[in-house]
Amino acid sequence: MDLRKRPWTGYLRSWLWTIPAASLVTAVLITAAIATSPFAPAGPWQTRLYRLWARAVLALFGVRVRVTGAEKLPPEGHYVIVSNHLSLADTPVMLLAVPVPFRFLAKRELLRVPFIGWYLRRAGHLTVDRRSVRSSIESLNEAARLIREHSLSVLIFAEGRRSPDGTLQPFRDGAAWLAIQSGAPAAPAAILGTDRVLPAKDSCILPGEVEVRFADPVSPAGFTLRDRAAFTRLLEDRVRSLLAGADSPPQSTQAG
Repeated sequence: MDLRKRPWTGYLRSWLWTIPAASLVTAVLITAAIATSPFAPAGPWQTRLYRLWARAVLALFGVRVRVTGAEKLPPEGHYVIVSNHLSLADTPVMLLAVPVPFRFLAKRELLRVPFIGWYLRRAGHLTVDRRSVRSSIESLNEAARLIREHSLSVLIFAEGRRSPDGTLQPFRDGAAWLAIQSGAPAAPAAILGTDRVLPAKDSCILPGEVEVRFADPVSPAGFTLRDRAAFTRLLEDRVRSLLAGADSPPQSTQAG
């Protein structure tokens, strides 16, 4: 389907049903997460809540998620998960697809958004301050320290924004910085199909199947911050290969 020619019935259904229902589900479950965060700020309870939210939102969207390569991320490890970014639907998709508990690395401006910002703050997700180079470096170093000291996994959309046309955009070096500074392996991931469900800068949500592919994690051993451009290119190439199917494993599982 030409993404510029989406049916008017899709817009009507999205505006009258899907978006209001998904917003209500989001408000209810984030309120529950915030209300219980003083007693369970992280761990299995919060994981169940965000997976419940993801399943509910994707069910409203009519989206099925197929995952390949999840076995490449053993649960005893922690990773900097490096993904492309196509759509607002990527967030619930990755909450279901990633096989280990993780935090998002989000831009700090999101902390001011009602519900979403409140949850990011209370659930301990990591943020980066992009107001200046100095503030970005300081917040990335703090995130790397938390990853290293608490054995956290973190997901970063390495392009820095949603792709406007579905093609892979050049990666920024934040993921490489985090992996090198924390010592955590970088796990390449590729999202396919969410741009057909909900393209960037559009509000028409259409049902469909999406896929998430994982590659073997890449150790940052031997790389320094001076090498982060080379490490960034390596990660970008791995994600590009995943999108092309070159690193797709033979077995697949249904997320959820």
